[in-house]
Order: sequence, then C-alpha cells, then structure tokens
Amino acid sequence: MAARIRHIALCVKDIKATADFYEKAFGLKRTEIKEGKTAWNCYMSDGEVNLALLQYKGEEGSGVPKGWTGIHHFGFQCDDLPAQQKQIEAAGGKFFYDLGEPEDEGFERKFYDPNGIVFDINWKGWQLTKDKVKNAKGGLVPATNRAAAARKKVSKKTAKPGKIARKKK
Repeated sequence: MAARIRHIALCVKDIKATADFYEKAFGLKRTEIKEGKTAWNCYMSDGEVNLALLQYKGEEGSGVPKGWTGIHHFGFQCDDLPAQQKQIEAAGGKFFYDLGEPEDEGFERKFYDPNGIVFDINWKGWQLTKDKVKNAKGGLVPATNRAAAARKKVSKKTAKPGKIARKKK
C-alpha cells in the first residue's frame, strides 16, 4: 500500500486556546494535553487526518526558534519504514531527527525534503485516525508484515508427521 498523509503538525503559542478553537470551530475530537520530551502536545482529528498541536520547549526536535508559530511538518503513514526511508533518501530527502524510539507508541522519523521542509514517517499511524495500528508492538514495520515475511507456507508434503496442514480462512 502507498504511504498516506495522516498527520499535520502546527507550532502554537497557547496549546489550550488553540485546541479549544479547533474543537469548537470544526468539531474535531481531541486527546488530553500532554508533556513530551520536546513539546507539549494535543492531537486532534476528523478521523482521517491527525492535527498535532505542538508547543515546543526549545529548538531540540523542532528546528525552529522558541515561540515560532505555523505549520511545522506533515507526516506519512507507511507500511515498511526502512524501505520507505531508502526511497526517501534515494529521492534526495535527508534524515533529520527520530522522535522517540521505534518501539514507542508516538515514534516518528523526521526528514527534510529538498526545500528544507520537515516531514515524518511512521508505520503505526497517529492517534484518532482510522488507519492507526491498534496495540502496536515495537519494530519498524507492523507485526503482520514481519510475521508474514517470516512465515513459511506448510504444505501437506512438508507438514510434520501427525500434524494436519490447514488452510487459512
């Protein structure tokens, strides 16, 4: 499946006032405001795309001066993060920053496009969006992809004696 735009992040000065505005103006669903390593965050969504409100603490992870506001970055949900990264870099994108560890729920791998615009990728999706992988556990690709790649089809000829090869429904 092709990568899907599922995340747009805004740098804001007052995260509570901004969240209240988008909730009242557009009826977006929202999460609680939480403090992260680099910023306070609140995620809002219409169910398709996640709008991340970020009130950064400083320049770490943001690449912008403290107090700057505007569209900061956007994000793509992809099925295979390492393969997508190779494709990005082959096209001229440059790695910028990992937000968290690949096993973390909110992990994002950030890049610069040829214009210096920040975007990120992840395989788990973002809070409140329909393609969010539920109960995602570790790794850089969904467990279903890892399991499918590792699984060998068992035929009647290769099945262990005493075991019946079963077709999956």
